[in-house]
Amino acid sequence: MSKLSLKGIFDMHVHSAPDIRERAYTDFEMMEAGIRVGAKGIVLKSHHGTTMNRAFLVNEYNKLKYNSENDFVMYGSITLNYGIGGLNPIAVETALKMGAKVVWLPTTHAANQLRKNNKEGGIECLDENGKIVEPLRKIFELIKEYDAVLGTGHLSPEEIFKVVHQAREMGLEKIVITHPEFWVVGMSHEDQVKIVKEYDVILERCFAQPMGGGVYKSNLKDNLEVIKKVGYKNVMVNTDGGQVENPNWEVAFEKYAQFLLDNGITKEELDYMTKEIPSKLLGV
Repeated sequence: MSKLSLKGIFDMHVHSAPDIRERAYTDFEMMEAGIRVGAKGIVLKSHHGTTMNRAFLVNEYNKLKYNSENDFVMYGSITLNYGIGGLNPIAVETALKMGAKVVWLPTTHAANQLRKNNKEGGIECLDENGKIVEPLRKIFELIKEYDAVLGTGHLSPEEIFKVVHQAREMGLEKIVITHPEFWVVGMSHEDQVKIVKEYDVILERCFAQPMGGGVYKSNLKDNLEVIKKVGYKNVMVNTDGGQVENPNWEVAFEKYAQFLLDNGITKEELDYMTKEIPSKLLGV
């Protein structure tokens, strides 16, 4: 059997070094992996700040080294944790002006994540009346202005429904539910079907999830179930890769794609989830 081709794919959720924790690849090694398999683009994510400046340097290095002989592009993002001041409209505007494509709501510092780990504090996106807090309203205006992607981070399902409802009311078009299968988020299949039906969002379904203590759980069977329940046109295949505990990024993506093909997903459907959806979100 011929080797599965990843030519033309995107991955909109990848971690690389530099980072606080050890990562399998540096930014430049991630670029090389993307070029090797013929990927068109990767979005770098950091829980601790921004990555559009790192993406810019990677792309400049790619041009210098390969003289524009490939069409791989690295994209940047911003995650609204304490490292950039939480829900910080100035940081978001700066990131978007510098080319960031994705704005993730709080992840490791989300109040929901801290509650799930029996800790207090964290960043809240909603007030006591269930309305988005004023700094987030300003951030949503910026996301709309720059036609960027909103990722829901590590919020709870209840928070996600309220945030998405208000984002749609404000005219945000590109909304991705960040790995709803992750136990910290914990969105049921029923709620994933519901939020797609009501708001036409994209579900990001990732290769594996951390269970604590360096242990990762495969999401592949659960991802397949959700694709069949929701429909492939609202599911994006990403890895959330880069951990030393998991297979290298390109290996993880290949395993994920092959699993789907082996279990009834057609090549056309896979292409839509790995190429069409992310290219529309990134505007390329």
